[in-house]
Amino acid sequence: MSHYTIPLLLIAVIASCHNTVACAAARELPSTVQSDSTATSPPWFDLHFQMTSITQGRDVLRAQYSGQNSLREPSETAMSLTATLFFTARLWQGADVTFHPEIAGGEGLSGATGVAGFPNGETFRVGQAKPVLYPARLYLRQRFDFTKDGDTSSAALAKSRTSQKEIFQRSGTTSHLTLVLGKFSAADFFDESSYSHDPRTQFLNWSLMSAGAWDYPADTRGYTIGAAAKWTINDWAFSTMVTMVPTTANGLELDTRIGGAFGAALQAEHRYTLSGQKGIVRALAFRNIANAGTYREAVRLATPLLPPDITQTRRYGTAKYGFVLGLEQEISNNLGLFARASWNDGTSETWAFTEIDHSACVGIQLDGNLWQRSDDVIGIASVLNGISGDHRQYLADGGYGFIIGDGALRYAPEWISEIYYRFQLNDWCSISADYQCVVNPAYNQDRGPVVHIGAVRIHIEF
Repeated sequence: MSHYTIPLLLIAVIASCHNTVACAAARELPSTVQSDSTATSPPWFDLHFQMTSITQGRDVLRAQYSGQNSLREPSETAMSLTATLFFTARLWQGADVTFHPEIAGGEGLSGATGVAGFPNGETFRVGQAKPVLYPARLYLRQRFDFTKDGDTSSAALAKSRTSQKEIFQRSGTTSHLTLVLGKFSAADFFDESSYSHDPRTQFLNWSLMSAGAWDYPADTRGYTIGAAAKWTINDWAFSTMVTMVPTTANGLELDTRIGGAFGAALQAEHRYTLSGQKGIVRALAFRNIANAGTYREAVRLATPLLPPDITQTRRYGTAKYGFVLGLEQEISNNLGLFARASWNDGTSETWAFTEIDHSACVGIQLDGNLWQRSDDVIGIASVLNGISGDHRQYLADGGYGFIIGDGALRYAPEWISEIYYRFQLNDWCSISADYQCVVNPAYNQDRGPVVHIGAVRIHIEF
């Protein structure tokens, strides 16, 4: 039996039950709501499903040398698959609980190593071809409204990862506070660009879906446990969170020593209108504390026979800090622009996301209205990634991180460009063609220096 048989059977079962579930949700409203024929309250629970399959391939890589975390030299293909069930239940006024079981399998190119801005945002760094079931999210949300001009009920969760930011949705009130406690992804609530945040429907590259230099707290699959809060007042929103970090770099186990290992972030967001077109600006600051090592000390302890090993310098209390700036701007009803810049101090090892210490990207999204395909989308973007001086020396001397390391380094910034076309077949299925050009993979001019990557993505949601 194929590794993907169970997820595909699950799709068929849920699709056949979808209409039944929707009707049942409407029937099972509390009796007080059912008795009022004019009531417009949402059902007491909401159920959605998504599945995303991504197949990528790349050309031959020309390399003067290779290391344990290098892109492989021969051409290769790789496939990933995720399937997620989105369940949300209303508890009491302004409160709901969310549970997202998820199945993921497959792997990334070269075992998800060799490029800092990795080309498949649906692939995490576990390399297990066999699908694995795990609880992705489980959290409680409570919203407090301070004005009476809006809907205080909790809205149903949308289906795709992009829409997770709507957990902090605005529904007409001008002032409200939202609290979240449990297991979630930090990217659900922070740095949530409308144009580039969801590899299931938008750009695939890691450093386009999120700010590359934000080493946001997460286990290997991208999730953490903690608390988040967001205060919205008129066109401003202020968010904060405190979460757990992994016990080791790129680890699945989260560290319970909260006093010496945690991640924190603050974000301010302002929505505005410019010449009749909406826009958003965001500023985020973060600080992570972990049992991490430092590049400079690893280089200092190295010997001619033993290359630097950052794992030998780990100690609790090691900090990494940085910031993210983001912009979204509608240009017209069919065209939108986004940009991000991010930076971290680059002294300690990457702990959870990817090995990028500074990054800047810009891109556009064009809807298909111009060619009578209103639900289709074209996205074009480019990102430039770099690392600190300490990080460069560590890699040049033969050190390894958990995603890059060629055994040597002739440094140059990693430059990635991506274009995709998403063809919407119907309300619940889309097919995307994607192309990425990676220049200087893993910041190394001696490998490539140009790699071409093509992909086909199938996304189902209902």
